Amino acid sequence: MIRFIHAADAHIDSPLRGLEAHDGAPVDVLRGATRRAFENLIQLAIDENIDFLVIAGDLYDGDWKDYSAGLFFRGQMLRLRDKGIPVYMIMGNHDAASVISKKLSLPENVHNFSTRAAESMEVTGYPVVIHGRGFPNRAVPENLGMDYPPAVPNKFNIGLLHTSLTGRAGHDTYAPCSETDLRQKGYGYWALGHIHQPEVISQDPWIVFAGNCQGRDAREVGPRGCRLVTVNDSLEVENVECYELDVVRWQVLEIDLAGVTEESEVLSRVTNSMTGAVSYAGGRLVAARIVFTGATPLHGSLHRETYRWRAELLGRAQDQGEDAIWIERIKVSTSPVYDLAQLAERDALTKIVLETLAQARVEPGNLPDEIKEMLDILPPEVRSEVESDWDESQSVAAIEDVRAIILDALGTKGGQIHEI
Repeated sequence: MIRFIHAADAHIDSPLRGLEAHDGAPVDVLRGATRRAFENLIQLAIDENIDFLVIAGDLYDGDWKDYSAGLFFRGQMLRLRDKGIPVYMIMGNHDAASVISKKLSLPENVHNFSTRAAESMEVTGYPVVIHGRGFPNRAVPENLGMDYPPAVPNKFNIGLLHTSLTGRAGHDTYAPCSETDLRQKGYGYWALGHIHQPEVISQDPWIVFAGNCQGRDAREVGPRGCRLVTVNDSLEVENVECYELDVVRWQVLEIDLAGVTEESEVLSRVTNSMTGAVSYAGGRLVAARIVFTGATPLHGSLHRETYRWRAELLGRAQDQGEDAIWIERIKVSTSPVYDLAQLAERDALTKIVLETLAQARVEPGNLPDEIKEMLDILPPEVRSEVESDWDESQSVAAIEDVRAIILDALGTKGGQIHEI
């Protein structure tokens, strides 16, 4: 029986940009998350008493500012050395030979595959051969997999490769290859890196993206971790099990407000969604992006009273317990509910507003004077948000949002502004 762990894309010390803009963000927890997730990987390897560990690239996120990241990794490798666990790794686009300018010698239990050509390594004491090649440069447009050697007979062959395969959304195309290219080598398991979303491409043979160890933003939601692979005495994969390593769980909480008219119902739905996310995270901090959708009469209020709504949602997050959930962003993607023709007949001011907006044209960086005058009735922070959203890519949405915000401010009742 052979047991090994396949991990990838640890991105140790990956910077989390923009945290300074979030008042109350758990900066220390978020910035330390990649290291803690990697520590979880090493502890799992020790607890499971695995035979070896393979890391399929992007161990680091880029060149070291100092030697701290390298020393951290080296220290974790020593933990494995002391338990007799060897490590086989390749460099990906983020830690390519041309990217990492500083160097540290590694413990003798770590083998870093060549970046010049594919090489093969036998695992001492086991009928296993690992084939791999690291990235010499950050951008590798050629198909590295084609140069890997054929499988060694009577051995369990593992291919260690950093690749985009035939392409995945949100990832640059590096070392592209096809599933057929990999199958032709005759390996029992392909340990892939680069794609952060965990994915099993094939089970015959096993072609697997382990995913990253720790999600880093709201595009990387859900559990993140590694794969523990068990190979039987017939040199066949018996089991490929997921293990979660992340310490912060990113989630997008989509709240459907279709037909909702009462603020209390909005807050109730938010609370239920938060409770579910916290339970699902299993004690991890939830980093949540809240997205409101659906057609609702509250559309204008959600836009106009953003600070009050955010405060209400932060309060609901506090109710979940200390360090249970952090709201990264609140996105309003609702649509208004009203009859424009009826509104235009209610009073002269409303009619002028609607006619002006109907004739408005969105030009990036050029907010029409007539709309600027309308926005004078709004709080400064809301006006600022409207102005920032006035861009070409959101032209229709910008008009609709401005209309909803102003109509909400006027109350659509004889031109009277609601008291907040």
